Amino acid sequence: PPSRTVRPHLKLLLETLRPNPAYIVSRSMDVLAWNPGGLALYAGMDDWPAKHRNLARYLFLHPAARDLFPDWDTQVRGCVARLRAQAGTAPDAPDLTSLVGELLLKSPDFAKLWDRYEVTGRKPARKTFQHPQVGTITLSPQSMDLEGTPGQRLGVYIAEPGTPDHDALRLLDMTAPHQAARSDPARSADQRQTRPNP
Repeated sequence: PPSRTVRPHLKLLLETLRPNPAYIVSRSMDVLAWNPGGLALYAGMDDWPAKHRNLARYLFLHPAARDLFPDWDTQVRGCVARLRAQAGTAPDAPDLTSLVGELLLKSPDFAKLWDRYEVTGRKPARKTFQHPQVGTITLSPQSMDLEGTPGQRLGVYIAEPGTPDHDALRLLDMTAPHQAARSDPARSADQRQTRPNP
């Protein structure tokens, strides 16, 4: 599997994007780094250990996901189709096969959608969140490949300054646990892997 390490200058980039929620994900949608709003936007994801934080896993397995997304059905269809597209380019990649295998076992909704063999790329669209801390917010997502990384992507949510949605993002950024911005999931995962078993 590709490295989970996120370069320091990319973590700095996440900080400069505040108060806009931003994060970096792997090709299999593992959340590798984030700014405070980037993690807090996905309500309840911070309850999971860093190595389990994954956007697909969140959509299908986290109890808060269905409440967070009013159009949950649309969100999960797009997620599965993107995973299908990734699996088509790297069918034996261990990170992808492990995630797909887990979701096939744990989520009947995922299994049903996976059997449809729909494949699609990302489509820019506004996205609405029913967030438990800041209420309903509608944001414009943007994502891009990060040059010189092993398939990592930057995801950012934007709201027009001066709008209620932007005010909600500022509130989310201010109230999110700020240690999230300094955490290093890659290093934590490496430490767990090298720690001897009791």
